[in-house]
Amino acid sequence: MRTIQKGPEPASLTQHRKQPHADYDNYANKEALRQALVAEQRGLCCYCQSRIRATPECMKIEHWQCQARHQARQIDFSNLHGACLGGHGQPERNHHCDTRKRNDDLCFSVCDPTHPIERQIKFLGDGRIQSDDEAINTGLNKVLNLNSSRLVRNRKAVLDAFKQRLGKGTLNAAQELKRWDGTQAGDLPEFAQVMVFWLEKRIARIAV
Repeated sequence: MRTIQKGPEPASLTQHRKQPHADYDNYANKEALRQALVAEQRGLCCYCQSRIRATPECMKIEHWQCQARHQARQIDFSNLHGACLGGHGQPERNHHCDTRKRNDDLCFSVCDPTHPIERQIKFLGDGRIQSDDEAINTGLNKVLNLNSSRLVRNRKAVLDAFKQRLGKGTLNAAQELKRWDGTQAGDLPEFAQVMVFWLEKRIARIAV
């Protein structure tokens, strides 16, 4: 996960909110909403950082505070994120992200610049994600299932490829960081924050 910098909402959502009885279900232009969410998230799921595309077949529109208990926020753009399909249609043990979260609450936000989520989590060498904060750990594991076997394997594969390049001496950590941390324009690589975490650690060691 990385902190999402929320951009401007689609004009159609602004206009829709002014209509009588406006809600999420009767908002017609979800295509524009998906495009805005994918753009500001640089093409990655708000939780696991798998690739998402702005189509109903390739992403979900996630309500950080669920519609069931927070109806006033169902068309609040700051409450909306783009999430992957999260194992939808698979056995429940494989569900993750919004598919696993459903109407549960998270104790953290992925778009709060005053408490950047990337400063509260770490990525272990075996592909797992973890936090020293027990409440956040509960959110990662029980609410989002971000340590599902598939996600762990995918994160480890990214990290192993990095370590292989490191072993060959072909890696410039500072230059590489620009590819993963959002400095460059365009979509980010999948699981980008894994690499940011490890590259920042390496740069800090070199600087000592």
